[in-house]
Amino acid sequence: MSEVVTDSRWSTEQVLALAPDASSQKAGRGLATLQKWHDIGHDGGGEQPGGVWGLCKGSGSKPYQTCVDLAEPAYRCSCPSRKFPCKHALALLLLWADGKLAAGEPPEWVREWRDSRAARVERAKTRQANAGPADPAAAARTAKRRADRVTAGLDELDTWLADQVRAGLAGAGQHGYKHWDSMAARLVDAQASTAASTVKRLAGFAVGQPADALLTELALLRMLVAGHRRLDDLPPGLAATVRQHVGYPTSTEEVLATPATRDKWLVLGRQDEAADKLTVRRVWLRGRQTARPALVLAFAAPGQALNADLVPGTVIDADVCFYPGGAPLRALVSQQHGVTAGSGTGDVSGSTVAAALDDHAAALAADPWLDRWPVLLDDVVVAVADGRWHVIDAAGDALPLQSSVEPWVLVAVAGGRPVRVAAVWTPTGLQLMTAWLDGKMVAL
Repeated sequence: MSEVVTDSRWSTEQVLALAPDASSQKAGRGLATLQKWHDIGHDGGGEQPGGVWGLCKGSGSKPYQTCVDLAEPAYRCSCPSRKFPCKHALALLLLWADGKLAAGEPPEWVREWRDSRAARVERAKTRQANAGPADPAAAARTAKRRADRVTAGLDELDTWLADQVRAGLAGAGQHGYKHWDSMAARLVDAQASTAASTVKRLAGFAVGQPADALLTELALLRMLVAGHRRLDDLPPGLAATVRQHVGYPTSTEEVLATPATRDKWLVLGRQDEAADKLTVRRVWLRGRQTARPALVLAFAAPGQALNADLVPGTVIDADVCFYPGGAPLRALVSQQHGVTAGSGTGDVSGSTVAAALDDHAAALAADPWLDRWPVLLDDVVVAVADGRWHVIDAAGDALPLQSSVEPWVLVAVAGGRPVRVAAVWTPTGLQLMTAWLDGKMVAL
């Protein structure tokens, strides 16, 4: 990690966007008063990353030691909470965002924590540098066994898909979840995990969508099977896309070994979603110079904290490495060089609805299985058209919101005025994430 400079405070909205749940937001607000804290302060700028710290009286005899490294951000609190950030860290950040923390030198316990984190990073680098090369022959045998299992699983899927169409789709909603889950479980056994997740989602199309929507999903799966059978004949980008949607893993080391794209990346927003027994966090970025979108994924098992190191509304100067594919979208942040923590959008340009759809069409041509695409729309209003909520730009072009999306926060924020909106375009409509009005960011 390079030296990172934090040059302005976060907004209250950005701090609250870090909270793991609504109860943590409420508890953090309740503790964000100077009467509950002592020995508090912050530093930052220059050659050192910024940080905040303080002592908060708890239920025991000793106060809780709380500090936050703003460059990551990373959190440390001596309270017993398993939430990250905990309510004490949120309260401390709220006080800092409100300008209530004085600049100063960090106490010894904060310096020790920072030193221990730096030491862990160095040990990890040393382990990676000293790691011996993998046995190529053993790796090839493992890859061959996996490929054989995946091929057998996809052959079974192909037969199953034909059976669905042959039986007709009008009554597919009567099958129940077991019908879809059984095929998904067989694909998991075949190590085709991403294809398995796609099959599992078919139950929602069977029950809640018209038959043609289910047919489209089945056709996309059939195309995936056909693409896998021709992997060796496909262009490298498309072959990587097929492998990704089947479920072949790509290691972090492989991704970080690819050429990095350095840009100033606006953190458009984030989405948390339950998937099987995991919580998936999607953080969407957009480059200022490249106008390129990027998706950073994080996963957490029940009871574990999700990574919260990319704060919505900030602009990070960073090197980003993309996973291989025909339309590379998923990425890793390999190195940060700086972060603008204010709530502006850092001169990152948005687009019209027409331009956003053109970009999506180009990406879809390279990755037909793409089901999410980030958009940053300028000067849009939210209104009802044809009985459904839409965002409408100055040219009169519109995108419908997902039927499950509640637009009232955006309606209240905009007050009828045009706003900048970050959202995710999906086959069933637009998912709202973030809005900016008069330089102020609001999480939607």
